[in-house]
Amino acid sequence: MNLLAFDTSTDMLSIAVQAGGAVWEHQGPGGPQASATLIPAVSNLVAQAGCSFDTLDVIVFGRGPGSFTGLRTACAVAQGLAFGARGGQGIPVLPVDTLLAVAEEARHRHGAERVVAVLDARMDEVYHARCEWQAATGQWVADADFGLSSPEQVLVPDGWTVAGNARPPYGERLAPGATHVHALPTAAALLRLAPALLAAGGAVPASDALPRYIRDKVAQTTAERAALRAAAAPAA
Repeated sequence: MNLLAFDTSTDMLSIAVQAGGAVWEHQGPGGPQASATLIPAVSNLVAQAGCSFDTLDVIVFGRGPGSFTGLRTACAVAQGLAFGARGGQGIPVLPVDTLLAVAEEARHRHGAERVVAVLDARMDEVYHARCEWQAATGQWVADADFGLSSPEQVLVPDGWTVAGNARPPYGERLAPGATHVHALPTAAALLRLAPALLAAGGAVPASDALPRYIRDKVAQTTAERAALRAAAAPAA
């Protein structure tokens, strides 16, 4: 099976192609740059792997939580490429939770099998979920509802590992007594998760390439800011 995977949920752009039992990877700056660089980088890597968009079987992408702009970029590109693949016949997409990919990367690189996956959500908050590796089935079991809270509110059971990118910005505010490892939702991790998720029926039509948002709102509207200024004026 030929798979294309990418994640743009963090400040790192990660792409991978699996074909013929081999994997090709690319990493680069993410964030705002991802919207301009993702498609050219994907095209180059697909060509390096000796594939084309007409020989891909599934497009795997990190659906979130993560950067709002990054998630919209990933969903839009996954939809567009999947609709156009196979000469316009289209192929399915496989949305993967980014916190699950963080846990998988921590297992792959550090051997962690009980992981509290965390990603910096900015605004003094982190996304988090407990993920436990089931060796018997070769799958992860994760919290159904992902959390969004201040770093201090993340609870880590004894013996569990905290994995993600939130330790540098928050330091000892985040689970000071726990073991921490750095891990990001890489495209290679998405590929390792894909077989079990595909077997479980996780593939969906391109039209269902949708983000998983945890935070409902990231900014105040113009009207809300004006109302706050008006309320503050008498006090001033």
